[in-house]
Amino acid sequence: MKSLHSIILSFFIALSALFGLVSCHEIEEWNNDVYGNFDALWTVLDEHYCFFADKDVDWDEVGIRYRARLNPKWGQEEFFDHCAKMLCELRDGHTNLLSWFDISYYRNWWSDYPQNFNARLIEESYLKFDYRSGGGFMYKYLTDRNVGYIRYSSFATCASHSFIDQMLYSMKDADGIVIDVRDNGGGDVSNVEKIVSHFIDERTLGGYIAHKTGPGHNDFSEPYAYYYEPATEHVRWFKPVIVLTNRSTFSAANNFVSAMKSLPQVAIVGATTGGGCGMPFSSELPCGWSVRFSASPVYDSAMQLTEAGIDPTPGGEVDMDVDKAVDGIDTILEFAIKALNRAAAEKRSVGESL
Repeated sequence: MKSLHSIILSFFIALSALFGLVSCHEIEEWNNDVYGNFDALWTVLDEHYCFFADKDVDWDEVGIRYRARLNPKWGQEEFFDHCAKMLCELRDGHTNLLSWFDISYYRNWWSDYPQNFNARLIEESYLKFDYRSGGGFMYKYLTDRNVGYIRYSSFATCASHSFIDQMLYSMKDADGIVIDVRDNGGGDVSNVEKIVSHFIDERTLGGYIAHKTGPGHNDFSEPYAYYYEPATEHVRWFKPVIVLTNRSTFSAANNFVSAMKSLPQVAIVGATTGGGCGMPFSSELPCGWSVRFSASPVYDSAMQLTEAGIDPTPGGEVDMDVDKAVDGIDTILEFAIKALNRAAAEKRSVGESL
């Protein structure tokens, strides 16, 4: 019963060992020119990228089309831009070409959608520029609304369990809490485990992960299950929780939303997340540039791939009203606050009628 973090680490150690074994035999070498670097780039994706079938990408056709347009007289920037356009055919925010002068990035996974978040609006209209913060969190008990608000901006950092204890305990009298991961671009998946552990009371299935076992597009291992363990020695929260999402909720943040959505006390409100469930892998080209791409698919607890994003809970699809935002109203957050207040009122009403 492993965690996602430990499974990923095991996969990469095994992959490193595999490359070590391969190095004992003859390996293909690429010339350090336009054609050699292109072929090296195309081949490493061909053998290790994990979403060709899911995204219906004909990588052979893509390679033939882009190779035919190569010009051996190109400078570095022209060649880089050409390769970057090829990688964009994958429609994957985890796929990047990195050189000394630029990093390619596929932006359409979020740029074609409403932003649905304004940090200044939250701090000014709801937090009144008065809140506690640390370890990537900012939080405040909104006593006038009887709801706790937690903003977590990046999974790259995470506060200690003790900090999370204090944060949750400060909201103990609230009807529920809002966890806002809009515009959270991801980070370290181990921080997903840490936070989720405060919202479960038993070992909980987080999902599954597979890895490539060969160069074929469909050469994958059987999916491995990973689990989250409860933070039994710490404060845990079982009252209602609403997680706010937008299209810029990506990667580890996407994984967090997937885990939280499966919990009975949690609802997801906002817009479909940006996805990005593939665990990244890196390789180097003869010219010294490197490429990073999705190599290991991750599935939710129902064995559903979340690369394309996670939908809100039915009835929880809400966009920000830009006109009301001018007046300091975040319609997504307002929806969540009212839903938590309404649920608490209904519970009190049921209790009084018994």
